[in-house]
Amino acid sequence: MNAQSPAKALPWNTTNLFWLSAVHLLALAAIPFFTWSGFALAMFGVFVLAPIGINAGYHRMLTHKAFTGPRWMRNSLVTIGTLIGAGPPIHWAAMHRVHHRHSDTDRDPHDSNKGFWYSHVLHLLVKDAEEEEPVDYLATYAPDLLKDPYLVFLNKRGNLLAVATLPFLFLAGGWSWLLWGAFVRTVCTWHIMWFVNSATHKWGYRNYNTPDRTTNCWWVGLLAAGEGWHNNHHAQQSCAAHGHRWWELDLSFAFIVLLEKLGLAWEVKRPRKTADLVVEP
Repeated sequence: MNAQSPAKALPWNTTNLFWLSAVHLLALAAIPFFTWSGFALAMFGVFVLAPIGINAGYHRMLTHKAFTGPRWMRNSLVTIGTLIGAGPPIHWAAMHRVHHRHSDTDRDPHDSNKGFWYSHVLHLLVKDAEEEEPVDYLATYAPDLLKDPYLVFLNKRGNLLAVATLPFLFLAGGWSWLLWGAFVRTVCTWHIMWFVNSATHKWGYRNYNTPDRTTNCWWVGLLAAGEGWHNNHHAQQSCAAHGHRWWELDLSFAFIVLLEKLGLAWEVKRPRKTADLVVEP
């Protein structure tokens, strides 16, 4: 198998191809059904629920253990991430850990050396090499998460739960709430997440001398509520704060600090000084 040409060497992921196409087409179908309430619902999902469920829940708490808290709170955050379309949480965490272990190499699931569009979305249209190996990649990269029955349930049935929310959106606000609140919101959330894989390995500045191509991209930092300070994150993966300089706004970390002040988060890991720090970006 030629790892240098994944789109040719690896089989097509027809499931992803179907669902990604369908959701994008339904998002386009939302245009004639625009209402301000539907738009507001979509933006609430993109800029409030996604940072809470995906950034804080899936990424910083579940994958990197950058902070901890009561199990009900962790389950609530991860459930929000699942319901807004982030995908199976254990799979998400496992593949993100693979990305960190093999960042910008042939074994990176979204290797930026293969081009912007490959790292942004095309990698989702082929089955990743890790998934094609005879070993159980979930057991290899996320054995800790497989011990939790609720996370296993969400990993197997979470997509069905997300689909089950659609009738409620329709009943509450008609076609506008369904198409804007579900499909436009999902497409926007996906592309913002994907920009972390693509744009922050291409454009921006570096605070740390990491052995990969990661950058801090200011506009992804704003869109993704702090996830765009990607070079910082790769330098200190288990740190709950991705913004390490005063101008690096990180609203996801602000939410974690709020949880900490409320007694709902503890062992919150903060930035540490390292010899790899680049004094001038």
